[in-house]
This record gives sequence, structure tokens and C-alpha cells, in this order.
Amino acid sequence: MEHDQIKPSAPMQGMEDQDDRGIALGEIIAVFFEYRWLIAAITIAGVLLGLAWTFVARPEYRASGLLQVEEKASSALTGLKELGSLMGLAGDTTVAAEQEILASRMVLEKVVQRQRLNIIAEPKYFPLVGRAMARRYKDEGFNAPPLGLSSYGWGGESIQVDALEVPRDMLDQKMTLVVAEAGAIEVFTADDVSVLKGKVGTRVNAGKFSIFVADLKARPGTSFTLIKLSPDEALKSLNAKYSIKEKGKKSGILELTLEGADAEKIGIVLDDILKTYVRQNVERRSAEAENTLLFLEKQLPEVKRQMDSAEAAYNGYRQSRGSLDLNIETQSVLLSLVEVDNQIVALRQERDELRQYFTQEHPRIQAADARIEKLKQRRAQFDQDVSKLPDTQQTVLRLARDVEVNTVLYTNLINTAQQLRVSKAGTVGDVRIIDQAIVTSQPIGLKSIVILVIGGFLGVVASVGVVLVMRSMSVVVQDPEEIESRLGLPVYASIPHSEDEVALVARSKANRGAGELLAITNPEDDAIESIRSLRTTIHFALLDAQQNSLLITGASPGLGKSFITKNLGAVLAQAGKRIVIVDADLRRGHINKEFGLRREVGVSEYVAGSASLDDVVKPTAIPNLWVVTTGQIPPNPSELLMHLRFEEMLEQLSERFDTLIVDAPPILAASDAAIIGRHVGATLMVARAGRHPIRELEQAVKRLKQSGVQVKGFVFNDLDTNRQRYRYGYKGYVYSYSYSSKS
Repeated sequence: MEHDQIKPSAPMQGMEDQDDRGIALGEIIAVFFEYRWLIAAITIAGVLLGLAWTFVARPEYRASGLLQVEEKASSALTGLKELGSLMGLAGDTTVAAEQEILASRMVLEKVVQRQRLNIIAEPKYFPLVGRAMARRYKDEGFNAPPLGLSSYGWGGESIQVDALEVPRDMLDQKMTLVVAEAGAIEVFTADDVSVLKGKVGTRVNAGKFSIFVADLKARPGTSFTLIKLSPDEALKSLNAKYSIKEKGKKSGILELTLEGADAEKIGIVLDDILKTYVRQNVERRSAEAENTLLFLEKQLPEVKRQMDSAEAAYNGYRQSRGSLDLNIETQSVLLSLVEVDNQIVALRQERDELRQYFTQEHPRIQAADARIEKLKQRRAQFDQDVSKLPDTQQTVLRLARDVEVNTVLYTNLINTAQQLRVSKAGTVGDVRIIDQAIVTSQPIGLKSIVILVIGGFLGVVASVGVVLVMRSMSVVVQDPEEIESRLGLPVYASIPHSEDEVALVARSKANRGAGELLAITNPEDDAIESIRSLRTTIHFALLDAQQNSLLITGASPGLGKSFITKNLGAVLAQAGKRIVIVDADLRRGHINKEFGLRREVGVSEYVAGSASLDDVVKPTAIPNLWVVTTGQIPPNPSELLMHLRFEEMLEQLSERFDTLIVDAPPILAASDAAIIGRHVGATLMVARAGRHPIRELEQAVKRLKQSGVQVKGFVFNDLDTNRQRYRYGYKGYVYSYSYSSKS
């Protein structure tokens, strides 16, 4: 009969995957809990850095104003629309072009010069905290300099430099102005070379250097920083805090903003930018009218001369011929000729104006040429009619025509010039200021509480990064499962960390007296409960052994093997077994201290033959528990342990007692454990959480194996149960169960 194989169902597989994810998440939580103090310290450091930043950072303010760019340019005098082509008052205005003009050197350089933005003059402040302290000083006078640092500004100092000239190679270079007694000043270069000496309120010149300090408030000895910025650097500095943007799509409303630490100054500067821009816009709009007016004023004297000459010739001819009158037919021809000539003159004037803006191939230029040509053809017809008149009539007609044409031309030029003068005076630009510059009352940027929160958040992120880096670089064993999987050896017990044991050790060191056993002072401690479970495991481990002896060693010092040895002995003795502990660490053994025994008369004396077995086996205050101390520390521990008497001592102790526990030095530090391991029934190694790379444990097991000692298994000491709780959801491998006196 065939049997079906039982396969895990999908829900079970899902539960397994969920467990794996839970362990991974729990592992992360456990790692962070393990490094909780480091995370807290770095987070607090981040908050403190944020607090320091709020103290030293200069508050920034913002000034803002609004401009309107009109879509169509308009003239204030609607009656002068016929002059629009001459004055350029028609056409669309591009907002993008106006934005570029607002950021151009044409506008900003004038503002830089007027507001002296190319001169930096401020007190020298102590690094990091000096400016912050000076900014917070609000009293009269000057803030007292701490630690005698009087050359720095600490509050109350001010300077106003209205003019500063330096050689070209000194532009953008720092100089130092030092205040002397009675308003005297001295200016030094960065190389401490004196270049100027003078007084406040007086212009000082020396070679290519020149300075005028209008006002100065500072104690003698105070230093100020002076910098004359080059035009490029001054504009770059201004543009770094200056911005222009259109509010709304195609709204024609431009918002100008300027940021800076001096709230009063940025408002004045932005207002100057607005006014300078509007002024240049008006000047640009009136420039064409002004050019045309200059052209007309140059033409008027010549036209006046021609008119006077024509009148004189006409009057002279009439006087020479007597009083001559034109008949009706001749007067009609005269009027027609005058009208045609006036039209030709007007068209030529209009063509000359158009040629200032357009080429010969432009349609408007070609249209004007065509109209002039038609008028010339019409005038030629009138000339043919005039040629049929008598000579006297022809002469009179020609002279009268010249008078009429020049008179009309002169009158029109006079009227046009007067209209241009009125138009120029009333010209307005196609932009206007809607809102003057206004400065925010509170500093812009992040609030202090936000900076602190960001500092804390960055601290948390940094601490997590540090923990991850530390964990990635750490190769120590944190979990007993890693020992079982990598070394193939069982972990007989996992001993949790005990705060009571830490307190007992600290108290013993402080009192310099006999120590105390955790198994006696607190038998219900979780660590002792785990050692009780080890007691059962050891019973089965020694069943197949030829001796009833147990060796406890480790890979390196400081693992807690002596703690496990003495408490394991106490737990076995409490179970009614006769137990003897041999302190075979002839280099640093100290088990005698915990039992209040003297080191002398122990292993060393027995092997040397100066003491008997009864002399070295010492009873303790715990029933059924005896201890063999190290004796005097010998100069050659390894040779002493290789002596036959040491082997005989172990054999005799095994016969007298139920269990013999030998505490040996760490195997990687000394070869003593390998020597002892050949004479005992089983060998256990102690590993401590977070202390060993796995390669170290591999090397220790390999060292013992090469000496013929087979390691039975491991005892995993100082396990962080809190970490295991987060990792597995319960308190690691340790359970606690105690009796209650309540019924």
C-alpha cells in the first residue's frame, strides 16, 4: 500500500514566510534597541546642532513690490495720436523683455552706485558666535568684550562709508580699518600694510587709495572689515538675493523681491530699483519724440530763410512790373501746385522719419516712394498747363507758388515742433508701480522649532546610518544559532545577562573582600535558571564519558567562564551531588575570592609535592561543594599542568566526588586547556554574546581538536534577552517560573 507524502499546505507556508519576516523585522528592532543609547546620543547631538544653528544664523528678511506692465502703450494726450508713429507709443510690450530689463546692468548698476552696494563695511566679529551676540545686544553704548577680545565687535558698533576707492588689483580684497583715539582711523591691507590714515568726517587720499567715513561708532581698537567690490561682484551679490516673477499667467503684473539681513536697507534698495526702472522707461518713451524735435529745430531756420527769400522775390517782381493780379484760372492752378508740393514735402518728411527705423525694402518705405512718384506725375501735368500761360503770368505763378509752399511748410513745422514739446512733457511709460517695497516684519525661512525638529530627524537618520555601518562592520556572534549552524556543535545553554551579577561584581571590587555567588543571593535569577537547565544537559553529556570530570574553557579572556564554573558547581551541589571545583587557571585564577578562601595551598603545592590531597581540597559555605585553589602562581604553568601528579590529582578527585569541574585558561591565550582536556570526561567552551568573531571560535575548536580534545558543545553567556524579545517576540530561550507564597 502506497503512502501519500504529507506536504505543507499553502497557509502553513504563508505562516512560515510571515515568521521569517517577523524575525527579520524583530532583528532590526533588536539591533536598534541594542544601540538605543548611541541613537539617543546622536539624535540629541542633532537637536543641539539645530539649536546652535538657530543661535548663530543671521535672520533674513524679504522686501517685495509690484509693477504693472501695460499691454498697450498710451499717451496722456489723446489729441496727439497722429504723432504715435514718431514717438513709438504704439505696439505690444513684452513682459519677458521687461523682466530682463529689470535685471539688467542698465538698471542695477545705477542702484548699486547710489546705494553704495559695492562697499562692504562692517565690524569684525568673533568666529561663530560673535555676530550672534552682537545682533542680540540692544542696550546703549557698546557691549563689553568677553575675555578682553576688544578688537572684535560685540554689539553697538556701526560704520558708514560713503566713498571708497582702491587700485584695480585690490578690488574684492579684504582690508581692515582700525579705530584709534579721537576719531582717528587707519586702513590696512590683508598683508598688514598701512595704506590710509585719517579721521572720521574727512576724505583721506593716499595714492590710488581714498576713503570717506561719514560716521563711526566703536571703541578704540575695534577692527572693521572693508571691501570694495568690483562691478561684476556687486551685481552678482545683488542678483543672488533679487528675483522677478510674473504673478499669474499673462497678467502683466511683476513681483520683485529682495532678501537680506538688513530689513531697512533692502526696502530702500528695492524702492530705488522700482523708481530707476520706471524712470528709464519714461525716458525711453520720450527719446523718439526728443530726437524728432531736434531734427525739426535744425530744419526750421532753413525753411524760414527759404520762405523769406520767396516772399522777397515775389514782392520785388510785382514792384518791377507794377501791380499784377492773377486771374481765376491761374489762381486755381496755383492752389493745385501748392497742394501737390505740400503733399510731396510731407511725404518726404515722413519717409525720412521711417528711414530711421526701416530699410529701403520695407513695405512702408516703398509705399511712400510710390505716393511721391504719383504726386510728381500730377505736378508735371500742372507744369504743362503753366507753360501755356504768358511769360509774365508764369513768373508770377512760380513766385507765388514758392511763397505759398514755404509758408505752409514753415507753419506746419512750427505746429509739429510745438506739439512734440507738449507731448514730450506729458509722456508716461507703459509701466507703473502698484505697490511700493514693503519688508516682512518677521524673518523668513524656517522657524526655530522646525529647525530643531529637522535637526532631531537628521540626528535619527545619522544614528541609524552609524548603527548600520557598525553592524555591517561587526562580525561578532550575537546569536547562539550561528554557532550551531557554522560550527556544527550544540549550544547546551544560553545564559542571559544578569544585572544582579553585575552589581555583585561591582560590590566585590569596591569592598575588596569575599565575593558572593548569584546562585546563593538570588537563586531565582534568569541566569541561574539557565544554569539549572545546563545541569541536566551535563548529566546526559557525561553518561558516555569515562570520567565524571568537566572542563570549562573559552577562546579569549573575559567571557565569564569562572562565573559559569562556580555557579554551576553551586547548582549541582544544591541538587545533593558532591562537587569539587578545581581552579586550574594558574595564571589569573580567582575563584577562591568568591568563596572567601586563600589562594595558597592548592594545585601548585600539590603538584610540587609540598601538600597532600586533603590539604588542597577546601570546603565552602555551600554544602556538598569543595574547591581546589590555584595555589601560588608558578612561573611555568604549562609545565606544571603536564606533570603526572596533576593527572593523579584529577583521577583521585574523580573517585571521591560525583562531579569534578575544572576551570581552565582560554585556549587561544595559553595551551593549558589543551593539556587538561585530555584528562577529563567532557569539554565545554564558553562564548559571550557580542565578543567573538565566528572565526575566533572556529580557531579555538580547531586548536583543541588538534591537541586531541573533543569539544562537546558551547555555553552561550551574557545573552541580551531584550534583543531576543524583539527578535522572536518572547524572552529569548529563557523562561522564568517561580513559586508564590500566596495560596
